[in-house]
Amino acid sequence: MTTQDTTPTQRHAVSTAGMSTTRGKNVGDRQKTAQRLLRSAADRAYDGEVDINWDAPLDPDKKWMLDHRQTLYGTYLWDRLTEEQRRTLGMHEAVSALSFGIIVESGLSAFLLRQFLEHGDPGDDHSRYALAEVGEETRHSTMFSRLINKSGLPAYQPFVPKALFKAVRLIGLVPMGPATMGGLLLVEETLDRLQRENMDDPRIQPHMRQLNKIHVLEEARHITYAREELVRQIAKHGKVVNAAHRLVFSVLVFGIQPAIVTPRVYRSVGIHPLHGLAVALLNPNYRENAKFAGEMLLRYGYEVGLVRGAVSTRILRLARALPDDIVAELSRTA
Repeated sequence: MTTQDTTPTQRHAVSTAGMSTTRGKNVGDRQKTAQRLLRSAADRAYDGEVDINWDAPLDPDKKWMLDHRQTLYGTYLWDRLTEEQRRTLGMHEAVSALSFGIIVESGLSAFLLRQFLEHGDPGDDHSRYALAEVGEETRHSTMFSRLINKSGLPAYQPFVPKALFKAVRLIGLVPMGPATMGGLLLVEETLDRLQRENMDDPRIQPHMRQLNKIHVLEEARHITYAREELVRQIAKHGKVVNAAHRLVFSVLVFGIQPAIVTPRVYRSVGIHPLHGLAVALLNPNYRENAKFAGEMLLRYGYEVGLVRGAVSTRILRLARALPDDIVAELSRTA
C-alpha cells in the first residue's frame, strides 16, 4: 500500500508514529527525563554502518523523494521534465538535504558539547545523555555521508557566499537560549517529518527507506530532549530577551525551507539555479510543503510561547509555514 492509496487519517498515523509526545505542560525533571532517554538509547540503538545493506545495488526505478515533496512539483518546469529527469532531480534534492543534515547535526553536536563544558556535571544523567546524543548524531552524519557516496554524487554545499559559510566557525560565540534550541529543533523536526513520510513507502530507494527509519527512531529521543530544554530556556529568560529570541527563531523558520535544497540541484536537469529557485519559491505547492514540514514544531512553539509577537509572527506568516488554525488564532488575539 503506497502513500497515495491510504486515507488522510492513515497517512497521519504513519507520519506521527513514535514521535515525541512532549508538551509544554508535561516537561519533567531534567534527570528523570535523561534517565529515561538513556534507557531508550541503550534499548533502541542502531548503526548505519551495519544496519543498512550498503553492498546492495541501487534500484534505478526507485525514487529518492516523493514527487509531491520535490521543489518544482506542480510547476510548468516540472511538467517539462521526463520521468527519468524527475527521478534524477529527486536524487539531487535528496543529496542536498543529506548534505545540509550533516552540517546541522555537526552544529548540534558542537552546541551539546559546549553546553556540557559550560554547565555540565560529568556525573549526572543529563550530561551523560548529552554526550550520548553527540555519539548518535555523529553516527547519523556518517550514515548520511555513506548514502551520498552511494548515490555517486558529490555532497552539496549551502547556497551562500563562502565567507558567510565559514562564519560557522563562530558558532561557539552564539548565545545559548530559546532561539538556539528552537533553531536546532526546527531542522531536526523538519527532517524528521519528511523522513517519516518516506520510510515505509515502497516507491523510495531501499537504502533511503532504511536510513530514514534509523534516523526517525533515534531522533524522537533528541526531539524530546530539545523540546524540554526549550521550555526551560524560555522560563529562564525575561520578556525582552525572549522577544529577541522569538525574532531570531522566526527568521530561521523563514530560511529553513529554501536552505535544505540548494538551487544548484536544478543544473542536473538543465535548469539555471536562479530560474529554478524563483519557480520553486513561487510554487503554489511551496506553502503546503512548508506547513507539512514545520507543523509539529510550530504548534509546540505556539503552545510554549515561542510563536508570539507582532513582528515575529509577521515573519512566520511570510515563511508560509504556520498552520491555518494558528494563523486564525493569532489574528484573533492581535
